[in-house]
Parts: sequence; C-alpha cells; structure tokens
Amino acid sequence: MKRKRIIRTACSVLVVAFTLFMLQRLLLPKYVSDVVEGRLIAEYYAEEKDHDVIFIGDCEVYENFSPKILWEDYGINSYIRGSAQQLIWQSYYLLEDTLRYEKPKVVVFNVLAMKYDEPQNEAYNRMSLEGMKWSMAKVKAIQASMTDEEHFLDYVFPILRYHSRWSSLKAEDVEYLFTDRKVSHNGYYMRVDVKPAKDVPEGKMLADYRFGENAYQYLDKMAKLCRDNDIKLVLVKAPSLYPYWYDEWERQIEDYAKQNGLLYINFLELKEETGLDYDSDTYDGGLHLNLSGAEKITAYLGQALQDEYHLTDRRSEERLSKIWADKTAAYEQDRRKQEEETEKQ
Repeated sequence: MKRKRIIRTACSVLVVAFTLFMLQRLLLPKYVSDVVEGRLIAEYYAEEKDHDVIFIGDCEVYENFSPKILWEDYGINSYIRGSAQQLIWQSYYLLEDTLRYEKPKVVVFNVLAMKYDEPQNEAYNRMSLEGMKWSMAKVKAIQASMTDEEHFLDYVFPILRYHSRWSSLKAEDVEYLFTDRKVSHNGYYMRVDVKPAKDVPEGKMLADYRFGENAYQYLDKMAKLCRDNDIKLVLVKAPSLYPYWYDEWERQIEDYAKQNGLLYINFLELKEETGLDYDSDTYDGGLHLNLSGAEKITAYLGQALQDEYHLTDRRSEERLSKIWADKTAAYEQDRRKQEEETEKQ
C-alpha cells in the first residue's frame, strides 16, 4: 500500500508540474507578430556558433547593421545579439553568455547604452533577458537589471508574471506553443519602408553630461573580458539622429577609446563616406535605418574591420557558403515580400 501511495503521489506531482509547464508555455509572449524584438535574443541559440564578429547592443545595432552584407562583400561571418533598449550590463552578460559557445575575433558594441546608469523598464528587461538560456550570466544579468518593482522568481517562473494574459491570448499563442518563427536575419531586423528624417528635435540641455560610474564599470568589464579572450572590441555610434547624441558624450567615448586602444567609429560623422541619405535610408524619420541605409553603413564597417584586423575572407569555405546561400535566399525573399507589401499601401 505504501508503495502505491508513493507512486500515486509521484504521478500527481508530475501531472501538476506538466500542467503548469504547459500553462507557462501558453501564457509566455511569443513575439512573432507584435513586438518581434522580444524574439531576437533567443534566435541566436539555434545558429551555428562559428562567428568572426558579434554585435551587442540596442536597436541601433539590430536595425542598422546587416550581417548579410559583411558576408557578401567581405566573407565575414557575423551575428547581432541585440535587443530593445539593451542596457550595458545586459550587453556585458550577453557577451559572457556568447563566450560559452564561441569566441569571435571582434565584438562590436554600440555606445548609446552608456547614457543609462541604472535599471529602466521591466518590459525592455524581459525582451533582453527572457530569451537567454539559463546560466550564471543570465542570473547576473537579471540581478543587475531588475527595477525595484521586479522579483527574481518572476523570471525563474514566468507564469507568476504572465498569469493574467488569459484575456489577451491569440491564435499564435497556440500555434507557436512549441515552434518558433524566425523574425531576424542573423539578428538583423529588416525594414524596407521609407520615412524621411524631417524636423528632428535638438537635444535638450542636461544637468550633467557625464556617463555614470555603473556604465563605465561595465564598459571596463567588457573591455577586460575581450582582452582576456584575445578579442578586439570595437565601439560604434550608429547614425540614428534621435535619441540625440551630445558632443559631451562623444568626447567621453573618444577619450575612452584612445585611453584603452580601441577602434571607435561614429557613423553620425560619416554621412558622406557612407553615402547615407536621410531622405531615403530611414524608415521612421531618422531613429533607425531601413534596409538600404543598413547595407550602406555595414559595407563601410566591413572595410574598416578588414583594414584594421585583416579578418579572413571565408567565402571559399564550402560548408559556410552553403549556410549563407540559404540565409541570403531568405533575406532576399523577405526583402521582396516587404517591398510588395509597401507598394500596396
């Protein structure tokens, strides 16, 4: 009898655990039709881990750089580990996480995140963190990112956070219960539509233009992690016209790059060299580039990386070329589909 009770209890526990697991899978946001940026971090884990260049940062990387161009023009295999409003400590721990799988030759970090020195917003935190696989890097990233209203257990058991999503469930929540739909191209979020940059607001005067100690601490940690792993760290400022990039911020990054022997590229200053046209190369009035703009500045970046670090052109590698042939086909299909949809509007 005792053995039967133990078996019944164990079965009951398994049924409850399975039910909670299924409910949690159902209630978790799927990020496939709305706010697709929430899927970007998770997509990395299904990739072959053999990248020469890894991008980390916020929307100024995943909407402004195209890994397809780095491959097509220079034979550089790259991936973007970007997410919406990715804070610098999240970038650092994503880099730690990446090094569990591979060691790139170059890491490119977009410096806009230096403007934030403390946790900001739970919704953006979750888009950056929930897609990470569990590791100490994820644990530390959550601890560093939580606002005062957040709780660590809500990340461990997301059902505690999303239990009220019952009223907003859609068909896609069932369709993508155990399957995913890719929303990016090696982390790049493609947009082909055009909205010229007009009447871009000037930056408001700030009380203090100095980047915070916490931001600098994580930039130091990032630089050290790259040095310790013989990785070249490259700092970039994407050519987004807004949020405003202050001259005082620019001088601080220039000084940091010089003091630490880092390559720094500010694309806001390279409009002529890249051929960027804010009348045709942005889809949202200058906040982010569209496909034509992203391809222009990526081509410039690729040449800079080749000139500075002499990265190997890998287009002769049969296996990698086959992978990129499939990726390029998907990229061009997405381009054509978006162009057709744009023409219909």
